[in-house]
Amino acid sequence: MTHLTFRARRLTAVAAIGTVAALTLAGCGGGSTTDGADQPAASGSLDSIEAALEEGGELTYWSWTPSAEAQVAAFEKAYPKVDVKLVNAGTNNDEYTKLQNAIKAGSGAPDVVQIEYYAFPQFALTDAFVDLSAYGFGELEEDYTASTWSSVTAGDAIYGLPQDSGPMALFYNQEVFDAAGVEVPTTWDEYYEAAKAIHEADPQAYITNDIGDAGFATSMIWQAGGQPFQTDGTEVTVDLQDAGSKKWTENWNRLVEEDLLAPYGSWSDEWFQSLSNGKLASLVIGAWMPANLISGAPDASGDWRVAPMPTYDGQPASAENGGGGQAVTKQSANPELAAGFLWWLNNSEESISIFLETGGFPSTTAELSSEEFLSAAPEYFGGQEINRVLADAAASVVTGWEYLPFQVYGNSIFGDTVGQAYQDGTDLNDGLVAWQDALVAYGNDQGFSVNP
Repeated sequence: MTHLTFRARRLTAVAAIGTVAALTLAGCGGGSTTDGADQPAASGSLDSIEAALEEGGELTYWSWTPSAEAQVAAFEKAYPKVDVKLVNAGTNNDEYTKLQNAIKAGSGAPDVVQIEYYAFPQFALTDAFVDLSAYGFGELEEDYTASTWSSVTAGDAIYGLPQDSGPMALFYNQEVFDAAGVEVPTTWDEYYEAAKAIHEADPQAYITNDIGDAGFATSMIWQAGGQPFQTDGTEVTVDLQDAGSKKWTENWNRLVEEDLLAPYGSWSDEWFQSLSNGKLASLVIGAWMPANLISGAPDASGDWRVAPMPTYDGQPASAENGGGGQAVTKQSANPELAAGFLWWLNNSEESISIFLETGGFPSTTAELSSEEFLSAAPEYFGGQEINRVLADAAASVVTGWEYLPFQVYGNSIFGDTVGQAYQDGTDLNDGLVAWQDALVAYGNDQGFSVNP
């Protein structure tokens, strides 16, 4: 991609680990080798960022995405005066632990770091990231879906740019559904009936698996209209007994208590084998799943399809499941250059194209409305234009969701609370109560004011 196209895209946009308290709620200093308190304040514009890119310098970028190496190579070709050191510091929690340690130490953080949406609030609240609104990033809002943009912002502050998104849909094995005489469910009641029919037709087959996963549970509560987490500075409300939370448990309890869910975890060998051999009939999961099915369950090629996520009333409603973006840390010795790299990474056509080629699902509205993108018809999915379904899901994500400012920790204890209900086959709502109690206690211990 040329610099001219990059500029044209911008002009178009215009027309838990450890204790949170250790990072200090009042904020921390943040380059890779110096204390952030000594760094220049963020200021400038999108034009000044492009000037910084032309001037050049060195950056460190932490990422685990499959596309990162190719994106960095393309960036350095476009901006040969910039040298980007790519580091895989581990996936999600492994990386977050290293980042948190670097923030506490006042050195060792990268210039640009990959962060999942659920972890953004924790690091943003502790003042680990540069507020990119100072560089004019507010002009880019219309380039992204509302749900992903809200995941990297807080009020007027912009703490990153979205990279991918995970609007949820129903991935299902057409052959298994047909063999059991089951129609594709549009409501959760129909999904429950389909679960019984599939398991009755083949006692070794299940409609899906779930042994307790925090990301899945919160996404399901999100789709049900729940808003259990609300944050205003250090004031936090946790209410896992709100209407949406209870709506989900009432729905999902039927599957748990009647042993209609496969008793193994996602991403396990058994999970991939079951996706391949028809023993796992569907997944309610994020739109980034196709590449994983194609690579992980090749024997089922041609059998799988995609449909809208079932809902409670038959009307379109989805939620995000997974996904994330990148942020500039306050330890960056050259935050303007780092912001320029981030701008190119998640807002240039060339970089986004590389990301899509490696199986990523976009957060950018231009790609989600592109006929080339929408008309893709993978042979694995029987030639179905699956991106049309997934793009519709992105447009129907329920609004108003928030994560906790200590969601990384919250997810880490999910198995000890709600997970126990899965193991015992008991009421998931009791598990949510136990999770809430633990979250409230932890949050108050870390200096938040948490009111259940």
